[in-house]
Amino acid sequence: MSDRDAAFAEYFAARSEAMRGTAYLLCNDWHRAEDLVQATFAKIYVAWARINRHEALDAYTRQTLVRTFVSELRRGWFRKERVSESTPEAAGVGRGSAEDRLVLLEALAKVPPRQRAVLVLRYWEDLSVEDTARALDCSEGTVKSQAARGLQTLRGLITPQQGEKV
Repeated sequence: MSDRDAAFAEYFAARSEAMRGTAYLLCNDWHRAEDLVQATFAKIYVAWARINRHEALDAYTRQTLVRTFVSELRRGWFRKERVSESTPEAAGVGRGSAEDRLVLLEALAKVPPRQRAVLVLRYWEDLSVEDTARALDCSEGTVKSQAARGLQTLRGLITPQQGEKV
């Protein structure tokens, strides 16, 4: 194994799980997340010899992951409806519980993909508005508006409606 391949294998081993988590938050499907991560790291491997700034590698990988996700959105991969056996119910659990996390993940999956991408990058990956705009190849104003709309959508999905029992 060459030094190049060894360095790439080491980076892949260290960062693939974190990128898989981010990919899952984007697409809400573990199998799709795995495919996104594989496609992302395949692109990174091809560019590995040209990557000079290894200190910025995580940001480059994250940007590649998001762009791969957005590219698949444009091709219509995520627009298919998903069949489920039950209807979603409003959450009525305590703060900070595992149930809260599941409710949040379920609600996040219902947020439009572009808004979801902004929310994941801003609040899960903790990127700045500027870095998020760079990753999504859009303006900072778009990031701000999509974040505000995404949070509003999440609140509407999570907050019990008036008249519902908690």
